[in-house]
Amino acid sequence: MTQSNGTATRADVLTLLERLVAFNTVSDRSNLPLQDYVEAMLRAQGVDVVRVPNATGDKAALFATIGPKVDGGVVLSGHTDVVPVEGQNWSHDPFTLRVADGRAYGRGAVDMKAFAAITLATVPEMLKAPLRKPIHLMLSYDEETTCLGVVDTIAQMGHTIPRPGLVFVGEPTELEVADAHKGVTVFRTHVHGSEAHSSKPHLGAHAITGAVAFAAECDVIARELKAAGDPSGRFDPPFATLHIGMIHGGHARNILANLCVLDWEIRAVQGTDPQAVLARLNRFAADKIIPDLTADGWPASVETQVLVDVPGLLPEAGSPAETLALRLAGRNQTITVPYGTEAGHFQKAGIPTVVCGPGSINQAHQPDEWIALEEIDRGLAFNRALIASLC
Repeated sequence: MTQSNGTATRADVLTLLERLVAFNTVSDRSNLPLQDYVEAMLRAQGVDVVRVPNATGDKAALFATIGPKVDGGVVLSGHTDVVPVEGQNWSHDPFTLRVADGRAYGRGAVDMKAFAAITLATVPEMLKAPLRKPIHLMLSYDEETTCLGVVDTIAQMGHTIPRPGLVFVGEPTELEVADAHKGVTVFRTHVHGSEAHSSKPHLGAHAITGAVAFAAECDVIARELKAAGDPSGRFDPPFATLHIGMIHGGHARNILANLCVLDWEIRAVQGTDPQAVLARLNRFAADKIIPDLTADGWPASVETQVLVDVPGLLPEAGSPAETLALRLAGRNQTITVPYGTEAGHFQKAGIPTVVCGPGSINQAHQPDEWIALEEIDRGLAFNRALIASLC
């Protein structure tokens, strides 16, 4: 995997990245083949690996420890799942790595299999180093859908596995150090009505009418959140957002719909309470939507469930994670990122955490996703600086 002197090269990382990209780990598929490959590689080098399966056993997280078997040390955390490729116009097979023009192309190349490949390539260097504190590698699942693939492993920290001192989540930040991101809460609202012929709307309760009213109130709240702004002044856009992404309802033009479904989300800044927003919408539904829909005596209801709740990452000025990451990356200040990550779950467990990894989020989730080869080199340098800092 590495040169004879034990130092990983860009070519070594690309070899590993090619193998990782070849595993189709879109979130609706199992990640076990990839995890089998990684676990076998690590165990062949004498690394302790703990596998933490999900409830159904078709996915798993891996947690590996290199160095002394003590609490503390640093977790390098990444996810194995990727977003779908359907409907995207790729110029080549998305699960075959292509290297050209100073870039490595493939689904997951930047988000975030390059981070995993860089970390795996530097494992031999970690093993040779006289580490005073351990380096842990964590590879999760379902980050792209729920961010829950780390939760079971975090629950074991300090019990069946060591409790780390800090965490670097290696999402692509171009190795800037992000100390904050918004929380993401995803909701699904079902508006139930009663079917009737459209020529006699008084003989039914039109679910789409209720959904339109619900959406209009969401827009009112979204405008209020924008006006309230971001107390920190650091996010782009500088306010919490409420967004309806999908609305589905009705079967025919001349039938009152008996069901309309809205999928919506809140991306919260500090001080925004998504549950308070939901409570307000529930009151609006009870006070306005239901009375309007049932005015002619037909049944109707509005129900909302939380699908995803990703905690935000809150800044912790001077934390061990921030201090070390800034030094290793050669940065003078932190940034925020606009997307959600698994970092908030680590922070909620009391572990100082920042987001810092190679590549740019601007190249993620799109056709012909790519990472610049120079970012791979910078990732290798970051890991070597980390190893030296723990020796």
